[in-house]
Amino acid sequence: MINFNKPYLTGKETHYIYQAVDSKKLSGNGMFTKKCHAYFETNYNFHKTLLTTSCTDALEMAALLIDIEQGDEVIMPSYTFVSTSNAFVLRGAKIVFADSYPDQPNVDPACLEALITPKTKAIVVVHYAGVACDMDAIMDIANKHNLLVVEDAAQAVDSFYKGKPLGGIGHLSAFSFHETKNIISGEGGMLVVNDKRYADRSEIIWEKGTNRSAFFRGEVDKYGWVDIGSSFLPSEIIAAFLFAQLENLADIQDRRRAIWDRYYNGLKPLAEKGHFDLPVIPDYATNNAHMFYLVLPNLTKRQSFIKYLRSKEIHAVFHYLSLHKSPYYQDKHSGLELPNCDRFADCLVRLPFYYELADEQIDYIIEQITNACNA
Repeated sequence: MINFNKPYLTGKETHYIYQAVDSKKLSGNGMFTKKCHAYFETNYNFHKTLLTTSCTDALEMAALLIDIEQGDEVIMPSYTFVSTSNAFVLRGAKIVFADSYPDQPNVDPACLEALITPKTKAIVVVHYAGVACDMDAIMDIANKHNLLVVEDAAQAVDSFYKGKPLGGIGHLSAFSFHETKNIISGEGGMLVVNDKRYADRSEIIWEKGTNRSAFFRGEVDKYGWVDIGSSFLPSEIIAAFLFAQLENLADIQDRRRAIWDRYYNGLKPLAEKGHFDLPVIPDYATNNAHMFYLVLPNLTKRQSFIKYLRSKEIHAVFHYLSLHKSPYYQDKHSGLELPNCDRFADCLVRLPFYYELADEQIDYIIEQITNACNA
């Protein structure tokens, strides 16, 4: 079986984990945590970064930082992972779901303004497959209505919008280092604070509501409980693993882009014949090669397509289901139709994608997709 995903190890992970263990500082915010923070702040000019145990945690921190309360409304795409929504629902927010573009899963800014009410507090955007949303249009709408913008950049490490790094445009953003992402630490995530108003408080929330970090820097003579917070800070073992990956980011990205291009060039003739749609990369966005997906004509064809590939030992999978139709939220949704979101939920299929996927395997997958289309 050609697996859908296979975590890639650079070779330095266990060495750095050993160093972390040997340092006798395992509980987090030690040497490797600081190295990871410095990497992102230096290379992407993020104002402040805080590693977390997951992207979900980073999103929950964002919800705390912008003081989401009962009755607030938060606009976000319906085509996303449940964590994007959960983080704000936990604080009492009403989620207002927006539709995708017709030709790509990212949220369509043209539908946002009609969803804004006096209760709207934030817009959350998701850079699907690491491809940028139209951030100028989104930020213009947010500024016009005095709203906050949170970027769910879970899939968007080392991807850009008009030369600006994703995760560095909204007021806050969240990244994922789950084992399915380009850069991994098993589980793991990161909050990025771009708005300086939230910098000091983010560190307090990160440290369980205490000013412990300021104490260790010698800025206060004692620390205590000064705000709400939780245990968002990961161990040094996670940070050590992550830093080994970051040191090899350029190599990892080069290989992933080569895989993406091989898929695209090999499958383009079939797309031109109308068998499926290929990913769309707008002119304003870069491609960080997080995934390669196809959009089939309908649900029935997608199901048979996945089944056929499984019979050929190829593990392809679908992705998100529409959150506005989920068992938990369907009776809370306004009833607004989101046809583009529903189309991607029914028709999108992801192909195997990982660093060690060989060219011969990619060619075999393309060959079997060709056979499926010509059957």
